[in-house]
Amino acid sequence: MRIIHTNDIVNAVARMCVKANTELPDDVRNKLSQAMEEETSPSAREVLRQLLENADLAAETKLPLCQDTGLAVFFVEVGDEARVEGGNLRDAINEGARKGYQEGYLRKSACDPFTRANTGDGTPAIIHFDFVPGDKLRIVFMAKGGGSENMSRVTMLAPAQGWEGIKKYVIERVAEAGPNPCPPTVLGIGIGGTFDHAAKIAKKSLMRRLDDTHPDPEIAAKEKELEEAVNRLGIGPMGLGGKTTVLSVKMTVEPCHLASLPLAVNVQCHSQRHEEVVL
Repeated sequence: MRIIHTNDIVNAVARMCVKANTELPDDVRNKLSQAMEEETSPSAREVLRQLLENADLAAETKLPLCQDTGLAVFFVEVGDEARVEGGNLRDAINEGARKGYQEGYLRKSACDPFTRANTGDGTPAIIHFDFVPGDKLRIVFMAKGGGSENMSRVTMLAPAQGWEGIKKYVIERVAEAGPNPCPPTVLGIGIGGTFDHAAKIAKKSLMRRLDDTHPDPEIAAKEKELEEAVNRLGIGPMGLGGKTTVLSVKMTVEPCHLASLPLAVNVQCHSQRHEEVVL
C-alpha cells in the first residue's frame, strides 16, 4: 500500500489550476497553428494569429488565457493500492483548487444558482472519481468556461435514428451555437449509458489530447467524419467565417439500454485548458 499525503495533493492541484489557465497546452497550440496555415479567409487567419499571440502573452506574463477561468473540473483515478493520508481526498482537491485560484489571481465564478451569490473562492469543484489498478493517483484538471458550457446539450434519441441521427443532431447543435462558444471549438461527444452518464463521458472526452487517434478505427473514422461535416458549416474562428469551426471531435461510446440512444454534446472553446498530474 502506497501512502499519498493530502499536502502533496493540495499543492499539485494548485499548481495545475494556475498552469492550465496561463499556459496553452502544446497540442492545442499546434492545432491552432495548423489551422492558421490552412485557412484561406484573411479574417479567419487574423483571428487565429491573435489567439496564438494571446497564448504567448499569457505564458510570458502569467496572466490567464481568458478572463473566464471557468469552473474547476477534475477527473480522478485512484489506484486500489494507494491510500490518502492526512484528510479526505475530495477536501484536498477542493483546497488545492481554492489555493490555486487564489494565488493565481484567477476569477472565481462559482455561485449559488438562485441568488447568484458568489461562493468567494472558486469552489466547490466538480470532481469525478474512478478506481483503477495500481498505487498511483492521477488527477486531470479542466477549466470549463461558462460560454462554451452553455452551448452543450444532452438528448435522448430514438434507437432507430442511429448514426445519421447522431450526426444530424451534432451538426445542428454547432450551427445553433454559432459564435457563442468562441470557436474554433473542441467537441466532446458521449454516446450510450444513461442520460447523466452520456454527459459525463462527453466531458471526459475533452480531456484527450487533440492530436491523438481513437484506438477503435470505426470510432476514429466517425470522429473525422463529424469534424469535416462541422467545419463545412463555415462558421469559422469567432464566427467570422472560415474553414475552422472545430479543432477536433473526441467521442466516447458505451453500451446503453436497448430502448434508448443517449447523446451528449459538450462544447469547449478554443482555449482548451487542461492539465494532469500523477502522484
